[in-house]
Amino acid sequence: MISFLTIIILLACVILAFFILIQNPKGGGLSGTFGSMSSAVMGVKQSSDVMEKGTWTMISVIGGLCIISVMFFQKPQGVDNTSKAAQQKSAPAKKGK
Repeated sequence: MISFLTIIILLACVILAFFILIQNPKGGGLSGTFGSMSSAVMGVKQSSDVMEKGTWTMISVIGGLCIISVMFFQKPQGVDNTSKAAQQKSAPAKKGK
């Protein structure tokens, strides 16, 4: 299940990168590409809203999937909570004769 969630998270990250890279940092974005006249005719004027909603949606999806994926992690079997280094520090040193 973890591998499936990891693949979905990676796909969501790629889609998020697509939304971010398409946006123009000055607010022009896709609507500035077609010019003012064609944006009124073709209806591209609202593209910045769509890109912003897509960005926030993908951020929410990634965050939710990361939180959900924690539920599927399993504790490793046969592993003690104490490590060998901690056991060596707590054990008294043996003196040789």
